[in-house]
Amino acid sequence: MKLEIITPDKVLFTGEVNLIQLPGTMGSFEIMKNHAPIISSLEKGRVKIKDKDDKVSFIEINGGTLQVENNNILILTD
Repeated sequence: MKLEIITPDKVLFTGEVNLIQLPGTMGSFEIMKNHAPIISSLEKGRVKIKDKDDKVSFIEINGGTLQVENNNILILTD
């Protein structure tokens, strides 16, 4: 899956991932390969990213919007 995390000022992350865990409005949730299309609001919190080599990293966000379609994940955040 291709993940992009973008703020108005810069790109925080771009790359291939196996899994991401997100702070959703109704609680934490995960996106894995072949996830159904979804648009969701995000709360302030930590995004957990597991890259294609299974290395885990974290990015703090202040909320935002998520779009998933055809294994492309786009996060727009502050």
